[in-house]
Amino acid sequence: MQRFKLLLVIANCLLSTGLLAQTVDNDTIIRKHEEVAEVKVQGQNHRVSISAASPTQKIDKEQMLRVGATQISDAVKHLSGVNVKDYGGIGGLKTVSVRSLGAQHTAVNYDGITVSDCQSGQVDLSRFSFSNISELELTIGQGNDIFQPAKIFASAGVLTIKSTAPKFKEQNYHIDVNINGGSFGLVNPSAIYSQKLTKRLAMSLYADYQRADGNYTYKMYNGNKLIKEKRNNSDIQAYRGELNLYSQLGDNQELNGKIYLYHSKRGLPGGVIYDNPYSFERLHDKNYFAQLNYENRFNGKWKLKANGKCNYSWSRDINGQTAVNSDDRFKQTESYGSVVAWHNFGRGFSASLAQDFSYNYLSTTLKNCQYPERYTSLTALAAQFKSNEVLITASLLNIYITENVKIGSAANDRKRISPAVSLSWKPLKQSEWHIRASYKDIFRAPTFNDLYYRLIGNTRLRSESTKQVNLGTTWHKYIGKGNDYLTLSADIYYNRVKDKIVAIPTMFVWQMSNVGKVETIGADINIGGEVSISPQCEAHFNANYNFMQAEDITNSESTLWRDQIAYTPKHSGAGNCNFEFPWFTIGYNVTWAGERYAKAQNSPDNRIKPYADHSINLSKRFEMGKHSLYIQADARNLSGKNYEIIRFYPMPGRNYNITISYKI
Repeated sequence: MQRFKLLLVIANCLLSTGLLAQTVDNDTIIRKHEEVAEVKVQGQNHRVSISAASPTQKIDKEQMLRVGATQISDAVKHLSGVNVKDYGGIGGLKTVSVRSLGAQHTAVNYDGITVSDCQSGQVDLSRFSFSNISELELTIGQGNDIFQPAKIFASAGVLTIKSTAPKFKEQNYHIDVNINGGSFGLVNPSAIYSQKLTKRLAMSLYADYQRADGNYTYKMYNGNKLIKEKRNNSDIQAYRGELNLYSQLGDNQELNGKIYLYHSKRGLPGGVIYDNPYSFERLHDKNYFAQLNYENRFNGKWKLKANGKCNYSWSRDINGQTAVNSDDRFKQTESYGSVVAWHNFGRGFSASLAQDFSYNYLSTTLKNCQYPERYTSLTALAAQFKSNEVLITASLLNIYITENVKIGSAANDRKRISPAVSLSWKPLKQSEWHIRASYKDIFRAPTFNDLYYRLIGNTRLRSESTKQVNLGTTWHKYIGKGNDYLTLSADIYYNRVKDKIVAIPTMFVWQMSNVGKVETIGADINIGGEVSISPQCEAHFNANYNFMQAEDITNSESTLWRDQIAYTPKHSGAGNCNFEFPWFTIGYNVTWAGERYAKAQNSPDNRIKPYADHSINLSKRFEMGKHSLYIQADARNLSGKNYEIIRFYPMPGRNYNITISYKI
């Protein structure tokens, strides 16, 4: 009953927002502005996509710099409905979860093809370089674009990362040199060289090096004891490289290719333990992949897209300071292919059919490794109707997974049909106000670790399924004269996770089991805009608030009944404002989260304190003919507090960063 009342309260708030949005100004000049509002939103890439039927947020490179981001995870923290698990420091792992569903339910798409990790199901965002990124897009549920590989349909949410593509106007080459440095020994130089080879062929070469010792001082309580130490084993050395080819085979055909290389050696600092805050575990990573993207727009009626990828990942986990020294190595390989066909039936109707196939293999040096291999077939059929007032999208995804092992027994085959439907409605022609609703039923298969890792693996695991329901409204309006605007979106949602995979203790060891059920009721509210304060000053601002009540409903007789799930704050948000002057740009940013719990039981001992991370930045761009120089300085965590996102992993205190970029 309390949940129903809560939904009514939030729904009333959304209805009030919608009623405010119905006010239509009769001024003819304003009407002219509003008639082209949607085109302008897409052109300027505002954070919230106004006409999207499912919550969609975009942030371009300029906006990322405004929030003081130097890593992709920094920018993602400013998107609503997102929980970034950050294990501290520059080299710490960083994974993203959408609306408490877990990182395994969030796909990461890099330049058109989804990044996968069959071993853990999670993607470390620190693997991707910030200086080579042009745009981030987060879609929760099913996006508007049905001309996509089937793998895009197979997740509860998708974070799309787009790398920088070259644009040639006055010259046939570009050079972009960046250096980023700051506290804790951070040095991160990078360079991009782009060359137009022929009228229809271009290439870009990217190289990146990052190093940091990461050994920052911290203060934190462990129980009643105040620990004052310096973080150790937090260093990192990483190398990244990319070769991209862009070819225009014809007026309607494109073929793009990418070769990606990544090496890293880092320390895993571990949690700060009461009597031993030191860690000696080391992690070495290698990742190579090559991918091709082909697209043919035959005419206004037919389009075809084909993707292919070969991926190799290798990691080494070394710990020579434990009672039993370990040196474990893991190797993953993946082969992936996808074909998508799209047809326009006319009168706003279109449909697509996508077929994906992937093969994954894992080998390790662990004793009794089962050497699992997985064959996955995904078939997605989608249809869409689009008019000036209505956008309706529906899809059916057929999933078939089969596995083999060399030792022991493999998990059973998995077959499932997953539906999704979304609607966006524009009630008033002269107002950019939209109402949207969406539903998606999807599941994620257990990872190889869940199924086969040492003694804790369980081949009898069922897939973890989730149902998502979203109801929201968006509004956009130009205000005053010029390009000043105001954007607002508000969504309420309900998620239910069934057969949640968790580790539970058995007689002698822990084992993975399907014992979890989670119910989530939440709301996301976003507001943003741009205002010309004077001819010499322009202001940009964005803010979001997230309410997320994610509770364990596994067993009504359990002490965990209706407890908030671990590491999920009920209240969180982010905000930033920037003032652009002719001489410089100054900005203020904040991310904050309420109390969370480190374990399933919401006891005082497991409580993690709320935090707020404040930062300021100062930047200036110098234009010198065809050359440009950009300088930005950031001061972060101004309060200097070593707050925790993960229990016993203190974040750095006050720290500083400077970025210099020179383009030719």
